[in-house]
Amino acid sequence: MSKHEITTIIGLEVHVQLKTKTKLFCSCSAAFGAPPNTQVCPVCLGLPGALPVMNEEAIELAIRAGLAINCSIPPMTKWDRKQYFYPDLPKGYQISQFDLPICADGYLEITDPEDPDSIRHIGIIRAHLEEDAGKSMHDEQTGKSDTRIDLNRCGTPLLEIVSQPDLRSAAEVKEYLTQLKLILTHLDVSDCEMQEGSLRVDANVNLHIRFDGKKIATPIVEVKNMNSFRAVERALEYEIERQYADWEVDGLTIEDNPKTTRGWDDVKERTFVQREKEESADYRYFPDPDLLPIRIPAERVEELRQSLGELPRETFARLQSQHGLKPYDADVIVNQGPAMIAYYERVSELSGDAKRASSWIQQDVMRTLKDRDVSIDDFLVTSVQLGELLKRVSDGQLDNTRARDVFSYLLEKESTVEQAIAALGIEQVDSSEIDALCQALLDANPAVVDDVRGGKVQAVGSLIGQAKKKNPNANPQQVRETLLRLIGK
Repeated sequence: MSKHEITTIIGLEVHVQLKTKTKLFCSCSAAFGAPPNTQVCPVCLGLPGALPVMNEEAIELAIRAGLAINCSIPPMTKWDRKQYFYPDLPKGYQISQFDLPICADGYLEITDPEDPDSIRHIGIIRAHLEEDAGKSMHDEQTGKSDTRIDLNRCGTPLLEIVSQPDLRSAAEVKEYLTQLKLILTHLDVSDCEMQEGSLRVDANVNLHIRFDGKKIATPIVEVKNMNSFRAVERALEYEIERQYADWEVDGLTIEDNPKTTRGWDDVKERTFVQREKEESADYRYFPDPDLLPIRIPAERVEELRQSLGELPRETFARLQSQHGLKPYDADVIVNQGPAMIAYYERVSELSGDAKRASSWIQQDVMRTLKDRDVSIDDFLVTSVQLGELLKRVSDGQLDNTRARDVFSYLLEKESTVEQAIAALGIEQVDSSEIDALCQALLDANPAVVDDVRGGKVQAVGSLIGQAKKKNPNANPQQVRETLLRLIGK
């Protein structure tokens, strides 16, 4: 991109909707998808005389999330009013937290995208609670340029997680967001569905350029409107290139230009100016007079810390050390969430073959879940059934082909593994039967025998297929070993 030494400086503000049944300060439902303006009340609409009442579950979810990203939890936190006008903010202010956030001074571990063996600590400045605003829907297709407001989202609980400007590339940002989402979904703090607005990302980015022996910083830009991790990555890659190109043309630095907010156009693949960036003074924060400060006992914080259990990165490391999985395989299982981790570990335990369990879950189980659009909690083949089935494969009682026949049967009918085997007519073949079958095939195919004795061991493969046709219950591996033994190889 440049002949100059450039360092990219990126900090993130991630807004996560907490998984509570009701809103932050009223009893309205926080569920997604209701008809517009049907989940509102005088409190979340900001009507005169309505007073907020705090949702204690949101407090606990915020603390759990903060502990998982290594934040400290203060003995007291408070609520503040953040003043600004926007059509989907009916009160004219947002209840948020300013100088005493509920979580502060943490960090998140990520794997360096350029060095998989290196771990980076990305600092977390704070994670504070606030209520969400409504949603503006702009109609620019009909020529009317209408904007309609849905206030259902007003008052839903958000945890805003603000990172230090420690990220140095779009790839690092994607890894940070992936790890953060994994932790939050693992703890059931949020569903993090970006398409539903449960996870929203704003990125602050600028460049430090070494020029004439001095460090020059370009103006900071906050990028918004990114609706997927891929969009975040592409928006940042574009913005990095744009900022450098603009600096080469006009030489503007952070001292010359105010902070700006730019939106991301996913279709045109570019950012565009929205407004100059506000500073905290523009919001005229002051303590909310309707809400008391919150005292958080140290004993309760410790109880919540103990409730976290094993976090995803710890599980990832343990699956490799305890079960011998490759990093890729461990990552796939961990990314499916706690229910899949528990399913895998039970299958692994019962089958006695951790790697085979991993392979079957990644191929057969996950493919079936996707095809049938069901979760592992509703999967028809239980971990006990799959563990028993794979135990028979490991013991040589079934080959993979017949095991998959049993698996398919269990997907369609309520049955035990034993009953499925019987219903499919699968029988254990005695070794003497295999010997006789293999000898007959060798007698009928002397050319194959000559090829194998001449060094073409793969030629035996054609006889294995013939053996399966004559006896579908014959184990291919057993047939192969028997054929080679009888040939004398």
